[in-house]
Amino acid sequence: MKHHLQQHLLFARLTPAQLDRAAQRARLLKLDEGQPLFAQGDPADRFFYVVSGQIKLSRLSPEGNEKVIDIVSAGNTFAEALMFLEGPAYPVNATALVPSELVSIDSRDFAAMLRDSIDTCFLLMGDMSQRLRGLIAEIDNLSLQSGTCRVASYLLKMAPEDEDQFRLDIPKGVMASRLSVKPETFSRILRNLQDSGILSIKGAQVTIHDRDALEDRAEGLT
Repeated sequence: MKHHLQQHLLFARLTPAQLDRAAQRARLLKLDEGQPLFAQGDPADRFFYVVSGQIKLSRLSPEGNEKVIDIVSAGNTFAEALMFLEGPAYPVNATALVPSELVSIDSRDFAAMLRDSIDTCFLLMGDMSQRLRGLIAEIDNLSLQSGTCRVASYLLKMAPEDEDQFRLDIPKGVMASRLSVKPETFSRILRNLQDSGILSIKGAQVTIHDRDALEDRAEGLT
């Protein structure tokens, strides 16, 4: 368990005794594809570190429509900010997109340890600040960018910097919800990018043929 925790900066500044304490109270969870982790409104007494797989965070509208808030990949934590609230509840649903392995950490106990670890407090504050900046940028994108811009930006974000091929293993419906476009609009944008010779898609494999043109689409220049 300690080996998993030591992979993340949030636990790297803990003393050996604190790390032992966190590991003793942590749980290793394995989820199958589609298996829920927690539901919106459940008591938020634990936070999570994704060892492998992908976790979908989503909310349901009163009409029952799902909005994907985030997709948490391996090496990242989520739900840790809730430890600072009194009687917190999870504001989203969490479900495994693929078979996943997570470490579940006791929020109350970890918050108690933070009082003795200023370095870890600052790391956590920095991480939450980065996420806040990301959310503000996302609001700007949703308000100011077209669907084509958002899809192109997402593809560029997913593509390795020096490689033109990568896999998109996330279901298209989930990606569409994450980007706040309708599934049919998402499919139409992908077809347009392929018809324009900018990229090609075979199954989950994406090949970028013209990165400059894709960047222009992301910036709304064409």
